[in-house]
Amino acid sequence: MRLCYPLLICLVLTMSSSFIISSKHMWTKMILTHHWPTTFCSMEHCQSNISQWTLHGFWPDGGAFCNSSWHFNSSEIEDLLPDMKTSWPDLFDPLSNEFWKYEWKKHGTCAAKAISLNSQHKYFSKALNLYHTLDLDSILKKFSITPSPQYYNFSYIEGVIENFYHVKPKIQCGQSTKNDSFQVLGQIELCFNSSFALMDCEKPVSTESVPDRGWDYTMNVDKGSGLSMCNPDVPVYYPPVE
Repeated sequence: MRLCYPLLICLVLTMSSSFIISSKHMWTKMILTHHWPTTFCSMEHCQSNISQWTLHGFWPDGGAFCNSSWHFNSSEIEDLLPDMKTSWPDLFDPLSNEFWKYEWKKHGTCAAKAISLNSQHKYFSKALNLYHTLDLDSILKKFSITPSPQYYNFSYIEGVIENFYHVKPKIQCGQSTKNDSFQVLGQIELCFNSSFALMDCEKPVSTESVPDRGWDYTMNVDKGSGLSMCNPDVPVYYPPVE
């Protein structure tokens, strides 16, 4: 019987290692997603006078809703709440925690597969830290990309982001309901590897879909109003705050 123990241990370790490696929920990339509140609210029928790019989410590329029993608890991020309300606001209800609760439930519990993000505080604080470090809003302004009645060439916006951060972003636009001769700048994603170093974002259409309150945009315009990859040949409208 004693001779079986090493074999059993090796078998268990081998099976465990195989499970960990093949787990569909283990992520290799985190997507820090910024959205322009004016565009979001024009699509989702909310009101916002926010004049900066805010966080939409911090999404792992593998899995969703990974642990339904791990409930959001705002007391665990109490020290972050002032920054959360400014940098990661709920555009439907600024006084509510529901947006953060949803993001933790869908994305945070999957991001937590990594030790570096295995608590609510680690997850939200890392997202905020990366958001402030990137300072996307200031970079766009630095290169004269500001909300304006005038249109921009998509290649200019993409080029500024690529040249400054040295990676390929994913830039998404909405379709104008009044004029199909331009598209509306809506969302910009920048991606990080497991060490939180910037990396290229892939170009395929996102699997994000619209939940009950529209927090995740529809990425396929053919299936409804929403955002899709910007068309490089169509002028871009960056709408001013209303």
